[in-house]
Amino acid sequence: MLGEYRITGRGAAEISASVERAVGAGELVPGQLLPPMRELATELGVNPNTVAAAYRTLRERGVIETAGRRGSRIRPRPASTVRGSIRIEVPPGVRDVSEGNPDPALLPPLHDALTAAARQAAERPVLYGQAPVDPEFARLARAGLDVDGVPPGPVAVTSGSLDAIERVLAAHLRPGDAVAVEDPGWGSLLDLVPALGLRPVPMGVDDDGPLPGALADALRAGVRAVVVTDRAQNPTGAAVGAARAAALRALLAAYPGVLLIEDDHGHHIVDLPLYPLAGVTDRWALVRSTAKAYGPDLRIAVLTGDALTVDRVAGRQRLGPGWVSRILQRTVVELWTSGAVDVTAVARAYGERRDALVSALAARGVAAHGRSGMNVWVPVADETGAVTRLLRAGWAVAPGARFRLAAPPGVRLTVSELTADDIGPVADALASAAGPAPARTHG
Repeated sequence: MLGEYRITGRGAAEISASVERAVGAGELVPGQLLPPMRELATELGVNPNTVAAAYRTLRERGVIETAGRRGSRIRPRPASTVRGSIRIEVPPGVRDVSEGNPDPALLPPLHDALTAAARQAAERPVLYGQAPVDPEFARLARAGLDVDGVPPGPVAVTSGSLDAIERVLAAHLRPGDAVAVEDPGWGSLLDLVPALGLRPVPMGVDDDGPLPGALADALRAGVRAVVVTDRAQNPTGAAVGAARAAALRALLAAYPGVLLIEDDHGHHIVDLPLYPLAGVTDRWALVRSTAKAYGPDLRIAVLTGDALTVDRVAGRQRLGPGWVSRILQRTVVELWTSGAVDVTAVARAYGERRDALVSALAARGVAAHGRSGMNVWVPVADETGAVTRLLRAGWAVAPGARFRLAAPPGVRLTVSELTADDIGPVADALASAAGPAPARTHG
C-alpha cells in the first residue's frame, strides 16, 4: 500500500508528522492510499484512537482526504502545493496569455497619488492606537457600496481579496466544515479552503454564475459557507445577472445560518451592474479588491459585512498585522478622487478584446466563455494535449487543472495584452488545439 515507506510514531503528532515528511519528500504521492486506522494502530502498537487523531490532524491540514469506506488518501494536490504551480515553462518567442494579470497600460501611474499620500502622512502621521481605516477611505468605499445596493455594514480593509476571504472563513468556521465553491473557480481559493482544514464542495457555473441546482445541492448537503464571484469570475468570466441573483437569494434565504461571501474583484473593470446576494443570511461579507483596476501591488481590498463578521475580522487583524497601511489607503483615495482611472474606458477595452476572441472562436466552431472581466475559458477534450499544441503554436495558456475540482477540462486565456491583430492567430491556434468540445462546458 505504501511501498517501501513506513509510517512511524507513538503519538498522534509524531504519526501525522511522519506522513507529512513523506509527502514533502515525495515518498508518499498524491492519491496514495493510507493504511486503515486499526491496521496502522496494530502495526505501530498504539491505540486506534491515536491513529484517528493523527488522521484528523492530517485532514485539517489538507494533507489527506477521507472518503468513508474507501479509506484515506494523500490529497491529489496537498495544501503545500499551490495550484499556481500547475504551469508550463514559457520558451522564448512564445506569447504568455496564462497569468491573469491586468494590462499595465490600463493601470494608473501611482507617483502622484503616492506623493499626495506621503505628504498627508507627514502632516498627520498615523501612530499606534489610531483607527485602522482611514475615514475618507471608509466614506468613499461605503458610498460606492451603497450605490450598488450592498446592504449597510461597517468597512474594514484587508491585503487583497484572498486575505479578506481567509479572515472571514476563519472567523466563523471550524476545521472539517464544508464550503461551497465555484467549479471551475479561482485556483487560490480552491487551495485556501483545504489549507484551512475546510472541505470544498464544488458548485457548477454557467455564464450567469453558480447554477441554482448546484447551490441547492450544496446547501442540502450541509455546507457552512458559500463563496460567490459576482462579476469577472475567474476563470470563466461569469457574471451574476438579475434573474440568477434572485434565484440564488431565494435558495440562500432558506438557510439563514450559512455564511455568504461575495467576491467583487471585477469592480471598476467591468461594465455590468452588480446584483448583490447579501442580506438574506445572518452572516455575510462582500470584498472588493483594487488589484485589477489600480494594480496588484497595492494590496488593498474593501471588506464589508454584518457587524459581527467585520468585528471578528478586525479584532483578529489587530492581533496580527494590526492594520493595512493607511498610506496605501490614502493612495487609493487619491486614485478614486482624481479620476486617474477612466473605469468606463477600462471596462470597454477588456470587453472589446474578450468579445472579439469569443466571437472569433465561435466563428471557428469553438465554444468559449467570457461574459465579463479579462479571462476567456475554452472547454477542451484533452487539456494536456491542448496546452502542448498551443505552446507549439506560440501561445502559453493556463491549464484548466488550476481551476477545476469536478468540472470538465478547459484552458484559460487572459486577454489583457491581446491586440486586434492577435485575435485571429490565437483563435486559429485554439481551434486547432481544442479538439471536439466536451458534452458539457462548465457546470
